[in-house]
Parts: sequence; structure tokens; C-alpha cells
Amino acid sequence: PLSCIIGAYRAMYHTGKGKVHEMGIKDQGKLAIMGGAGPMGLAAIDYALHSESSRPSLIVVTDIDQDKLNRASQCFPPEEAEAAGIELVYLNTQEIDDPARAVIRMTGGSGFDDVLVMAPVIQLVEQADNILSEDGCLNFFAGPSQADFLAKVNFYNIHYLGHHLIGTSGANAEDMKEAMHLIEQGLVNPACMITHVGGLTSVVDTVLSLPSIPGGKKLIYNHLDMPLVAIEDFASLGKEEKLYAELHAIVGKKRGMWCAEAEAYLLDHGTSLQRD
Repeated sequence: PLSCIIGAYRAMYHTGKGKVHEMGIKDQGKLAIMGGAGPMGLAAIDYALHSESSRPSLIVVTDIDQDKLNRASQCFPPEEAEAAGIELVYLNTQEIDDPARAVIRMTGGSGFDDVLVMAPVIQLVEQADNILSEDGCLNFFAGPSQADFLAKVNFYNIHYLGHHLIGTSGANAEDMKEAMHLIEQGLVNPACMITHVGGLTSVVDTVLSLPSIPGGKKLIYNHLDMPLVAIEDFASLGKEEKLYAELHAIVGKKRGMWCAEAEAYLLDHGTSLQRD
């Protein structure tokens, strides 16, 4: 998943007045991540904050789920971004009459150099189109399930303001190499995407119920006999089972994120599958 995010950022581009393609997001520019509090949105925030190439000066993350925004803020606090010279803002647009106007106001009216659309929602695409600055690039990252997914786009702005519209999916070997490098160096933490853990015995029910299970990525340990459990439920489950109490204590030291220490504890103390 992280390599897909890297591929998305690498595919974005700007031409400026020279009409030469400069690949990547604008360095010290303004970035909006629309519908960005889901698992892939969190990876997009992480990469924008910690990439070794171009970094924005402003990141605005919008969503309509306050719980997801709260978790995003817990994983990537605005004060830490500020210490790195980046203004990071989380905005719930659920009750805002004109989200595009509210978001563009955060740029002082100039608009965003780069916009990632992380959910296949028509209104979100149109909002993203409306907040681009001159020479701005919109990446429709979200994959729609309908072949006739249509949204209004301002072609006047494409012609006169040089707006760029692209869409990316998947990654290549170079994207994967960079992802591994960033993880090895401890610059990014893909664990932010994980919200549930479980064993092989939970796979069937998880797959069949996936659309109704909230949260982000589900991490399965193939040799364990364990139900699918939300990391945020460790505390309540820990009142009855020591395993979850210990896991809650461990992830509590990591801002509620899954980590190597939690994995090691689970592998040592979880219930292994019994072979017939």
C-alpha cells in the first residue's frame, strides 16, 4: 500500500511557465488530501511529512468521519508537523455548507498546488477540482467500482490555468524500493494503516463481512487461532483476558498503533492453530 502512495506522488507534475514537466508534488507547496483519514490517506500524510524528496508547507486533510480524523491526528499530530516546518490541518467537512470554499480559505485564497482524492465520491472530485491553484495537479487516487463514474470538471481552468488531472493505481519496482528504504530508515510507519489483527480462523468471516467492518487494514497471522480484533478494543477486552491487556499497554506506548513489540508478544502468547 505504501508503494502505491509513493507512485501517486511521483506521478503528479507541474509545468510552470516553461511548459516542462516537473515530476512530483510542488516542494513547499500546498497539498490537500480529500477524504484522507482512511488507511491510504494516513499513508499519504505520512509520506508527505517524511519524504526525502519534495515536501509541502501546508497539508489539509478532510474527511466526514470524526473518529477517523481523531485517529489521524493521534498518529500524526499537527504540533509535530509544525516542528518540521509543515502546517498540518484536519478538517471535518460533514456539516460545512461549502467545503471547497472552507478548504481554499486555508490557503489565503490561492488554492492548492496538489490535491489527492482518496474516495470515489462525485462531490469530492468536484470539490477537488474547485480548489486547485494555477498549474495545480489533481490525482484521482480512489478506485471507483462503476465504469460510468462521472463528475463535472472545469475545462476553462484546464486551458487557462493549466490544471492537470491524473489518476494512479498500483506501483512499480522503484516505488517499492523507496517504500522499503523509508521503512528501514524509520522515516515512515506503515503500521498507521492497521486497525485490526486476527488469526487464520478469522479470515472467512472477515472477508465475508469486510464492507461492514470499519477501520483500515486487517493484519492476519496465519498460524494463530484468534478472532479479528480492533486495536481500539484491546482495553475493554483486556478486562477479561491478559493477552489483550498486555497488547493494549504495548500499543499505548506507540500512539495506539500496531508495532513490532506487540507482534512479538502476540506470537509468543497467542493461541497457535492445532494440527490434526
